[in-house]
Amino acid sequence: MGEHDPTRDDVEALLETRRELGPSYDAALVDSFAERLERAVAERVDTRVAARSERDRQVAAAGPRQLALAILSLIACIPISIVLGLNDALVPLVVALAAIVSINVAHALQARSRD
Repeated sequence: MGEHDPTRDDVEALLETRRELGPSYDAALVDSFAERLERAVAERVDTRVAARSERDRQVAAAGPRQLALAILSLIACIPISIVLGLNDALVPLVVALAAIVSINVAHALQARSRD
C-alpha cells in the first residue's frame, strides 16, 4: 500500500473527528478524506501503468532479438547440414538440428514468460 492509502483507523479517526467537531465541519472532513482517496488511487494507477509500460517495452524488444536468432540459426544450420549430410552422420545431424530448434523455442518461451 502507498503512503496515502486510507486505512480503517483513518476512517474511524474521521468519524471520531466528525463527532467531536459537529456537522459544521462535515464538508471539510469529507473533502480532506476524498483528497486522500484520490491520491491513493492515482498512486496505484501510476504504478500499474509504469509496470505495464515496462512489460510492453520488453515484449517489443524481444521481437527483433527473436528474428535475429532465427536468421542466425538458419545460417548455422546450412553448413552443419551439408557437412553432416555428406558424411552420412544422420544421428549427429538430428542432434544438431534439435539443439538449434531447442535454443529458438527456449528463447521464445522466455520472451513470453516476461509478459
